[in-house]
Amino acid sequence: MIDLVFDISGGTLPSAYPYGLWAELTRLIPQLEEAENIGVLPLRMAESKEGMLLPRRAKLALRLPQELVEVVSGLARQRLQVAGSELQLGSCKPRPIQHYPTLHAQLVTGDEEEVAFVLDVESALAEMQVKASLICGQRRVLTDGQRTIKGYSLVLHDLLPEGSLRVQYAGLGGERQFGCGIFVPYKVISSLE
Repeated sequence: MIDLVFDISGGTLPSAYPYGLWAELTRLIPQLEEAENIGVLPLRMAESKEGMLLPRRAKLALRLPQELVEVVSGLARQRLQVAGSELQLGSCKPRPIQHYPTLHAQLVTGDEEEVAFVLDVESALAEMQVKASLICGQRRVLTDGQRTIKGYSLVLHDLLPEGSLRVQYAGLGGERQFGCGIFVPYKVISSLE
């Protein structure tokens, strides 16, 4: 697995943009629909009165198997129509996935009850033979009015290098094409003394 990172520019997007973004990506590259484990990392955006604002140095990153890099890099310099907004992709480059002791996912799908969600995550990690401590964050909902995805934000810490890579390669939960269950490095602020 590798992250393919595109420069991206545009204006504002609605908070439910992942649905429209995935539809546009699969329209341009239909092979994405059939591929397993493809993930679209959530865009880093700032909230404004008009919606979610794309910062000047924004990046669009797709997590995918190495063998799809050539096909997907065909998205470079394409114009995307996403939820009524136009986005312009620039050049792209592969970014190897590296191990980090602490990882974060904005939304991991799972049980509505927090205790059951945590038990499911612990079970999934055990199946992957990954040892980690976890911090379950706030409940999150992603909806476009027709479809709804529910889950929790999640931080995994005290990961060994192999476990960190395993979690980043496989993810947790479902709906990776909408940015769910994808883990990225999480900066830890140590206590000031």
